[in-house]
Amino acid sequence: MSVIRNLIFYPIFYGFSAVLVIASVLAIPFGREALKKVVAIWGDWHLWCVETVLNIKIIQTGVIPDEPVLIAVKHESFFEAIDMPRLFSFPTVFAKRELFWIPGWGFSARIYGLVPVARDGGAKSLRKMIATAKLRIGEGRPLVIFPEGTRVPHGKEVPLQSGFAGIYKLLGLPVVPVAVNSGPFYHRIIKQPGTVTYCVGETIPAGLPRAEVERKVHLAINALNKGENVPAGGIPAGA
Repeated sequence: MSVIRNLIFYPIFYGFSAVLVIASVLAIPFGREALKKVVAIWGDWHLWCVETVLNIKIIQTGVIPDEPVLIAVKHESFFEAIDMPRLFSFPTVFAKRELFWIPGWGFSARIYGLVPVARDGGAKSLRKMIATAKLRIGEGRPLVIFPEGTRVPHGKEVPLQSGFAGIYKLLGLPVVPVAVNSGPFYHRIIKQPGTVTYCVGETIPAGLPRAEVERKVHLAINALNKGENVPAGGIPAGA
């Protein structure tokens, strides 16, 4: 049954996603609100495909603020990256620069307000990235970052990327850590049914020393590796 579900999921999700990429480019001349609507459709379409076709349920424990804070999300699969526009009304996501080379998608992503991350760009790239992020803060938008820098298999804990602490310091924002356990269900060619949980940790204040903020964020985003701090219930994704 999982194989059949995947054979349905891939063509319908990615096929319609290609249509929405074209629609996003066409929406740009009509303003950012038009682009936001196309992106929102994409997020809702992904949710429908995940829940209805793949039989993956999504719940959330805790509340993620939809305001200018730095949201540090565990990164186990493409699931949480695709799901960000659904979780927030208008998020700014730090995304690796290579993604912006995708035809159509990259152009729309820049107009939408995503922040390219050049890991080897040096101080000049960092200053440009921070300047772009501060513009998005001025618009009242939450900033989403994957502090591990890449997808990490479920159950494995890796150090945070060194750039995370620098971004935290330069932006001067509190951090909301979010654990997610998408790996066992979504990070594979044949995706499996199950329940993906977002576990929102306690807000970490701005201005902490580097070692302390890294320790707190690392502990919180890995909470679901050991099943820690996860209430029995949760908020369904569509609620």
